[in-house]
Amino acid sequence: MYKRILLAFDGSNSGGQALLECGDVANLMQAEIKLLAVTPAMPPVYVGEGFIPTDTLETEKERFRKILEEGIHTLRERGFACQGQLSFGEPVDEIARVAKEWGADLIVIGHRKAGSWAERWWRGSVTRTLIEIAPCSLLVAIIDSK
Repeated sequence: MYKRILLAFDGSNSGGQALLECGDVANLMQAEIKLLAVTPAMPPVYVGEGFIPTDTLETEKERFRKILEEGIHTLRERGFACQGQLSFGEPVDEIARVAKEWGADLIVIGHRKAGSWAERWWRGSVTRTLIEIAPCSLLVAIIDSK
């Protein structure tokens, strides 16, 4: 049923759990895996009289490139062949776009439960938004915040 699995990987604890679950599902389904790391597009934030310096954006892109490499290395150590892709933009939009372009059958994403109603309200939910626009099924690996 699932032949192409897209793992949205951010290097977090919930992302690590998603990575392990993705491997399990891929093994069961004999599916291809693509890891996607999305460097979030930062809104223009004024620093003094200017915007965020370009080198700050480059630092973030480099950080997400390293996260992607670590995820690929972990999967390959576990015996999985996979490819990686680094993207830049709004995470939900990029995950859905790449899934559609690549023809993914399943998106795997990690999610850490919020500890309070205030945290849920403030943080919002990539997962909840992705459910609405995903072009395929979605598996959510949940980490309890407790």
